[in-house]
Amino acid sequence: MKKEVYIQIKGVQRDDEGDDVTELFTQGLLYEKSGKYYLIYDESEATGFQGCQTMLKLEGTKKVTMRRTGSSRSELVIEKGVRHVGLYGTVAGDLQIGVFAEEITNGLTEQGGKVHFKYQLDVNSVFMSENEIFIEVQTE
Repeated sequence: MKKEVYIQIKGVQRDDEGDDVTELFTQGLLYEKSGKYYLIYDESEATGFQGCQTMLKLEGTKKVTMRRTGSSRSELVIEKGVRHVGLYGTVAGDLQIGVFAEEITNGLTEQGGKVHFKYQLDVNSVFMSENEIFIEVQTE
C-alpha cells in the first residue's frame, strides 16, 4: 500500500572545487514490494531538475537504484563494492558515468526512517565527484 510521506533530502557533492550542498523538502510516496522499499517524489527548481520525478528503489544496505524521469532522464545503480556504468541526463545532454558505492545505510520501514548513501562518480574512469545523500522520511 502506498503511503503519502514527507521527505527531507540533503545532497552533498564534493569535487576539486569544494562542496556543493542541495536540500529538498517535499512530499512523496513510500511503499514496500517484495522486500524492497520504493520512494517516489517530484524534483524542484532547488535541485536543478524541476519537471522530473525521481524513484528510489532501496534493497536493504546493498543497493539503491535511482531512476529519474521527465524533462531529464537518468538511472544510477548504487551498489556497495560494485562499479556500475549508468546514464545521467543533464541540461547539456546525456553522460555515461561510472558509479561506485562506498557506503549504504537503510533504516527505512513502512513508518518512515532514514537512508544514507555515499558514492563516487567518474566519466571515462576519471574522478568527477564524491556524493553523499541523506534522506529522512516521515509519515503523516
